[in-house]
Amino acid sequence: MKKHILLIILLAITAHTSGQIKESTAIDSIFAEWNTNDSPGAALGIIKEGELIYAKGYGMANLEYTIPNSANSVFRIASTSKQFTAACIVLLAEKGKLSLDDNLKKYFPKFPAYAEKITIKQLLNHTSGVRDYLQLAYLKGIGNDDHYVDDDIMNWLVRQEDLNFEPGEEFLYSNSGYWLLGQIVQQVSGESMAAFAKKVLFDPLEMGDTHFHNDHTQIVKKRASGYMPSANNGYRISMTTLDMIGDGGIFTTINDIKKWDDAFYSSSILSKSFWKMMTQQGSLNNGESIDYAAGLFIDTYKGLKTIRHGGAFVGFRAELLRFPDQKLTVALFANRGDANASGLANRVADILLKDQFIETIEEANTKPKVEVPKEEFTFDQIIGTYEIEAGVSLSLSIKNDSLNVLQNWNKSSYAIAKTTGNTYEIPGTKDLDFTFSNLEESQTQTLKVVQGGRETIAKRKKEVDTSGIDLNDYVGRYYSKELNVTYIFALKDEVLSAKIEDGEAEACTISDIDKFSLPFGLARFQRTNDLVAGFELDSGRVKNLKFQKQ
Repeated sequence: MKKHILLIILLAITAHTSGQIKESTAIDSIFAEWNTNDSPGAALGIIKEGELIYAKGYGMANLEYTIPNSANSVFRIASTSKQFTAACIVLLAEKGKLSLDDNLKKYFPKFPAYAEKITIKQLLNHTSGVRDYLQLAYLKGIGNDDHYVDDDIMNWLVRQEDLNFEPGEEFLYSNSGYWLLGQIVQQVSGESMAAFAKKVLFDPLEMGDTHFHNDHTQIVKKRASGYMPSANNGYRISMTTLDMIGDGGIFTTINDIKKWDDAFYSSSILSKSFWKMMTQQGSLNNGESIDYAAGLFIDTYKGLKTIRHGGAFVGFRAELLRFPDQKLTVALFANRGDANASGLANRVADILLKDQFIETIEEANTKPKVEVPKEEFTFDQIIGTYEIEAGVSLSLSIKNDSLNVLQNWNKSSYAIAKTTGNTYEIPGTKDLDFTFSNLEESQTQTLKVVQGGRETIAKRKKEVDTSGIDLNDYVGRYYSKELNVTYIFALKDEVLSAKIEDGEAEACTISDIDKFSLPFGLARFQRTNDLVAGFELDSGRVKNLKFQKQ
């Protein structure tokens, strides 16, 4: 009995709440498994018509000292920070200090000539084509635990001889674009963006616990530590020594983010024209509108307009989800890398707005239909590799009598279990569904993945006739001038492997003639006089990276 009383006391200490609402029990149940003194968790804020109607911490901000999360805990919010970088740019534009039509070459003359075609506006809405620096670091063999500085990033970017695509032709999320915007703020304002944002945003809005964290040695009171699950069902600390800001770097609290949300509706500090520029959706060269504006996604959720952005870096996940017409905002900041913050924020909104959701005619026509299968597929019909895009795939196999998913881009592996029909999910989660369909020649051809309301279609990877392929053709060293790094391909026991310089060699798989899926992307080999002369690498947010055979 005493143990039970002690447990109740501990749970009561863990749950720091501001306000009570009738939906609190349903909302708390979403986070129940985190709400212990040996688990990291999150802080949740619900803002309705200018009032913080619910603010609660779940789990621990610090496992070493058993400090619980609360509305005052300071979280790194990763890419949710991008809206604050955009705000600095828009404020400078309002003051006439810069134009959104200025080109990149104006501020950074060392960039190749293509920078003359890239505008600040395209950096704001991810249509610039600039390759992502975090992906470039990964392709150089540098990870989140390694240290590098702003000068390194600038050096990497100016070495890029080409873009992912012509500016304005496509939308492709790029952390480089927002890092560059931060550098532009520094040039134009004459001070670091951290100092500029404090002066023009955080001090006027009285956001005393919010800052751009450009010094990893800085002491931050009430800081929540970041964590990742470990192999022994525990957790390990997951932080960073990187000091980059612009694409991320904001530290803030639930109580402070409420003040930012207030400023959206009140123009006493930030003008209506400011928010009009912030929420102006970008467009492509062909006139097609995209759903990204300035550090914000403008979209709908179940028929209601949303203004939102998520974030994920090291042991932190975040989502700021605003329903402007309902004047309702859900802020979720998590200090655990396994949290699906966007999906969790959606689930909170599902509870609060269940009677207000609508469905437009367009959404009704495009909404995925609930599939009632004529037959339920067997594991043998499902297993195989499904390609999301060139070099990005999910492999399904049978392990311990269960379906297992392997993501080739980060080597994540997990079991999935059937929920209904031919739909599966990760046990214990409700935000990631896998549905198999289109049976041909005893194999399913299509995998639909739905996460946080967003749908991704992957097609079964076709079998390739490898009988005419000589793996010895690809053995050798390949140098990338753009990365200043050498990749080494070797053949052992009839298996082709690749590694980054002194890194660990990993097996390659044949994707097609002269195409191989590497541990770090898709290599498309080119030949001269029938001899392999080099390859181009596609890897997520980096396309067409050139390597020459030495």
